[in-house]
Amino acid sequence: MQSRTPVARAGRPRSAAADAAILAATRAALVELGWSRLTLGDVATRAGVAKTTLYRRWAGKNELVVDAVAELFDELRLPDRGSLAADIEGVVLQFAQILARPEARSGLMAVVAESTRDEALRERIRTSIVDRQKRLVLEGRARAQDRGELPPEPDPEEAARTVGLIFDIVAGAVLHRTLVSAEPADEEWVRGFTRVLLTGLAASG
Repeated sequence: MQSRTPVARAGRPRSAAADAAILAATRAALVELGWSRLTLGDVATRAGVAKTTLYRRWAGKNELVVDAVAELFDELRLPDRGSLAADIEGVVLQFAQILARPEARSGLMAVVAESTRDEALRERIRTSIVDRQKRLVLEGRARAQDRGELPPEPDPEEAARTVGLIFDIVAGAVLHRTLVSAEPADEEWVRGFTRVLLTGLAASG
C-alpha cells in the first residue's frame, strides 16, 4: 500500500489593507489614549477587524506599536538638494518632524523603555526601524561619492561600520534633542548640527 504525504495547507494570505488599517488605528489610539491605556481590543475595534486578526499578526502590544511607528519612519526620503550638507539638512528636518508627532513620540519612547528588559523587542526595533532607515545613509553616501564630495570606501566592512556610525550620530542627536531635551530641531539647529557633523568640532567655530 502506497503511503501519501499530507499536503500542507497554506494559511490565509495577509491582507495589506487590513494591516494598513490596524497600524493606522494603533497610531490613532496612541494619540488619543497614550501607551498605557492602548489595548489590542481597542485597536481591533478602530480598525474594524477581529481581535484574533491582530494576534495572528503580532505577539502583543509592543510588537504592534513598533510596526506602527516603523511605518512612519518609512515615509522618510532623502531629498536631492544639490550638496551633501543640504541633503542631510533636508532628511534631518523630516526626521524631527516625524518625532514631533505624538504617536511617534509616545510609541517610540514606550517601546524603547520596554526593550530594556526584552531582547526580542530590542531586535524587532533594530530590524524594523534602525536597519531599515540605514538606507538613507547608504543613499546619501553613494550620492555624495558620485558628486565627488566623499571618497570611495573600497573595504566593505569599513564602509558598513561608517554607515552604522553616521546613523548612530544623526539619530542619536535628533532623538536626544527632540525627546530628551524637548527642544525644537528647527532649521537653525539642523544647520549647526550638520556643520559639526561634516567639519568636526575644531572647524565648527
